Amino acid sequence: MKLLFDEQLSPALLRHLAAVFPGCTHVDRLGLGSASDRQVWEHARNHELIVVTKDVDFVDLQSTLGHPPKVIWLRVGNCSTADLRDLLARNVESILAFAADADVGVLQLG
Repeated sequence: MKLLFDEQLSPALLRHLAAVFPGCTHVDRLGLGSASDRQVWEHARNHELIVVTKDVDFVDLQSTLGHPPKVIWLRVGNCSTADLRDLLARNVESILAFAADADVGVLQLG
């Protein structure tokens, strides 16, 4: 299970979460920082990545197209990178269970 952080999330999350989520990456690292949501979606699908986002558009794509990819939807307002790191770290078990469940396409955290 590898996570792909969307553009509105700080690339610094990679540094903070690499030990917990090995192989996680950010759209900027993949040259997808200015790509459309659909392009990011297709990349995630083709590379078996779970999209981590605050953007409801990915949830809408999942509702329309199904999964993969799966989406972790961070239902938080403006907050620090440290707050997001802590939210994801607190929910490791839920994220792992979500990744393993073939029937569920969206996990809401917040």
